[in-house]
Amino acid sequence: MEVGDVDADAQVRLGLVAGAGASRLGRRTINADAFATFTDARLGRSAFVAADGVGDHLAAARAARLVARVAARVAVSEGAHTGILAAQRELLRGLPESSADSVLVVAVLPSSGQWDGPCDIAWVGDCRAYRWNGRVLHRMTTDHTVAEYFRARGRDPLPGMRHLVTTSVRTARPDDIGRTATGSSAGRLLLCTDGVGKKLGMPIIKSILAHGASAGHVAEMLVGAALGRGGTDNTTALVVDATR
Repeated sequence: MEVGDVDADAQVRLGLVAGAGASRLGRRTINADAFATFTDARLGRSAFVAADGVGDHLAAARAARLVARVAARVAVSEGAHTGILAAQRELLRGLPESSADSVLVVAVLPSSGQWDGPCDIAWVGDCRAYRWNGRVLHRMTTDHTVAEYFRARGRDPLPGMRHLVTTSVRTARPDDIGRTATGSSAGRLLLCTDGVGKKLGMPIIKSILAHGASAGHVAEMLVGAALGRGGTDNTTALVVDATR
């Protein structure tokens, strides 16, 4: 099953994995966020992607939809990092204009015979991945932004620097792509665009992910909370539940 740039809940289920997403337009002219899922029943694996087009225009929206779709389809069999590289090749081929660009985060859950194995995660830009294990919320990614660049060097960034990304699908070299993995895939995983991650602090995200509702309802709660707290950016959340 594959889903991209939709405004309503979209769901994927495979064995003990259930995922659903929600995306809402902020105070923008267009929703340039997208999310996608792809399940390979033969491998028993699912890939999940949240993408955020760079800019508030149609080229950004098209880029986000394209890279989310391609990254999910390739990552499910070849891994999250390879999925991003495939998305880059397709973006450069299909949308050559420089204004068509996106950031994204990709997560691949292990095959159905390895439910407790690690979840493979890769990203560029400031889309984020969080994991809730039932007790502790872990943020799995670090923003690729000018603000984080200065923080890593012990310097205080200016407020606007948190929105300036240093990597994107169009510009990233293979070594620029962030990579990590969870110790276990069991629990609740959140992939989100910065409209959610930068508007909601860890305590709020934790309280919502700890809610016993379905993945789809939790995704709606997250985007609603971000907009309800004055968020103006587009908001997208993709929630994945993996049980033992």
